Amino acid sequence: QVQLTESGGGLVQAGGSLRLSCTTSARNFSSLSLGWFRQAPGKEREFVARISKLGMTLSKDFTIDRFTISRDNAKSTVFLQMTRLKPEDTALYVCASSSLAFPTNSQSQYTDWGHGTQVTVSS
Repeated sequence: QVQLTESGGGLVQAGGSLRLSCTTSARNFSSLSLGWFRQAPGKEREFVARISKLGMTLSKDFTIDRFTISRDNAKSTVFLQMTRLKPEDTALYVCASSSLAFPTNSQSQYTDWGHGTQVTVSS
C-alpha cells in the first residue's frame, strides 16, 4: 500500500497561482502512475490530470496553459501547478496512485488515495 500526502492548498484570489504537492511512501515511485482529481461540494469527483511513462495527460475540461502535472522521482513527489485560478476551481484536490503503467482517468484504476488538500479561490 502506498501512502500519499497532499499539501499546498489554501485561499487564493482569482487569477492567482498554487502549486500542489503529493508526497508518497513508494520505494518504486518511478514505476507508478499518478493522477490528480478534485471534488467540489455537491458535485462528483472529477479527473484533472495524470502522469505516466507516456507523459502528461489533462482532462478535456482543462487546458495546459493553466494546469501542469509533473513529478520528481528523487523526492517521490508529484506536483500540480495551477495558474490563473478561477472561483470554479474551488474544490478538494486529491492525488492517487496506480500500479498500471498506462492508466486511464477511471477512478477504479487507482488503488491508493490521499486525503486531499483544499483549494479555495475567491472572486
